Amino acid sequence: MSEFRNERTLVVIKPDGVQRSLIGEIIKRFERIGLKLVATKFFIPTADFVEKHYTLNPEWKKMVGEKSMEAYQKQGRENPYKSAEEAGDAVLSGLKKYMSTGPVLAMAWQGAHAVKLVRKLIGGTEPLSSDVGTIRGDFVLDSYQMADTDGRSIRNLIHASGTIDEAIDELNLWFKDDEIVDYTLVQESILYDVNVDGQPE
Repeated sequence: MSEFRNERTLVVIKPDGVQRSLIGEIIKRFERIGLKLVATKFFIPTADFVEKHYTLNPEWKKMVGEKSMEAYQKQGRENPYKSAEEAGDAVLSGLKKYMSTGPVLAMAWQGAHAVKLVRKLIGGTEPLSSDVGTIRGDFVLDSYQMADTDGRSIRNLIHASGTIDEAIDELNLWFKDDEIVDYTLVQESILYDVNVDGQPE
């Protein structure tokens, strides 16, 4: 089997997704497209663990801070931050509080183009502007404006790795090697075999 068919990505159903009983609905979306669940972990992460997760990339705070400042500008609202780093610190502080308020379900999903497929299925970061048909677009009404007004992180149900390299780093943080199960699904013969009918030539 080609290596790209074994691509893995991290998906974390955040506390709001757990509290709204959307675990089964979210898992169903990934299973229906043909991805394979290879690891799960259900627990309440500490604020320190959440910070470690979001700062695996040392440039993360600056990047997310820049996006935050751009969002204020696009919406014509006053930017309360003096720098991207300050904005990033504020985003991280909110995420640490949000992600440690209750249990999360961390999952490793495997399959061809897993990282891109999962990102496509979940939709954009802001549920309000996420397309209909995506998980966030279908199940959440939150917006940057609401989150800012309430002084909290945006509630968007899910975290998913953004790149293959990010997925590798995040999976190494959330799971030990022996917690990821290597197995074969019957449907893989339909998804990946050259002959769809499963019959030998």
